[in-house]
Amino acid sequence: MDYSRYKTFRIWKEGKVGVFAFDYPQIENRIDPLLHHELEIVWEDIANDDEINVAILTGIGPRFMGGIDDGFMRRVYMEHDRNAGAITYEGARKVLHNFLEVDKPIIAAVNGPAASLGANMALFCDIIIASERATFCDPHVQWGLVAGDGAPIIWPLLIGMARAKQYVLTGDVVSAAEAERIGLVNQVVPHDQLMPTAMALAQRLANGATKAIRGTKRCFNKRLREDVNLIFDLALSLEWDSMRTKDLKEAVRAYSAGEKPKFIGK
Repeated sequence: MDYSRYKTFRIWKEGKVGVFAFDYPQIENRIDPLLHHELEIVWEDIANDDEINVAILTGIGPRFMGGIDDGFMRRVYMEHDRNAGAITYEGARKVLHNFLEVDKPIIAAVNGPAASLGANMALFCDIIIASERATFCDPHVQWGLVAGDGAPIIWPLLIGMARAKQYVLTGDVVSAAEAERIGLVNQVVPHDQLMPTAMALAQRLANGATKAIRGTKRCFNKRLREDVNLIFDLALSLEWDSMRTKDLKEAVRAYSAGEKPKFIGK
């Protein structure tokens, strides 16, 4: 498999384990059209790479993967820059649907803050190991947007409906310790033990009964697919609708000015 086309990932292999690390320092591993497009296709490469039995998803630098880049949002909604690029509805669908088609175990090694799509990508992984420096949040509502990229699906499955609503409706940040306490992640480790811990588990799975492990994961993902089919298209379409609101434009303006947005509900 040729991974040279990727510009926002650093990718390497250790035995039968593939490490896919967000490495986009220009915008601190935040999302813009380039990173988003690579997220749409990377899962297909992982699924089709016969040299990989297990994948680790992590980040290079202080951040795992953030939400949308505020510079990109400013260019689109304030400067009306037609050359800023675009994230498409179909592309957003591909990220999650292609992810769920991977029958190989995917371990998240969350090295720092994970926000919005970054948090949800980590939480959709099969096993989530977090550094003590990690945090998790889905701040869509703080931008005046519907949480459309998976939070209403995966957060309730992990921590229950009541807690999920609390965190996703407010966009509040969950610390690593709190994430472990409420069951949002599997394990929190000292930062310097994050990759050794993730790699040891990945190597164990990679050298296990591959057919049995993949078949068992398919059984677990049957539930995820049903919830995705039930919720995802509605959430995504409502998010796309909310991109046309005055509240989103106000959030972009306010964050650019270092102010708190003044929402009007329109």
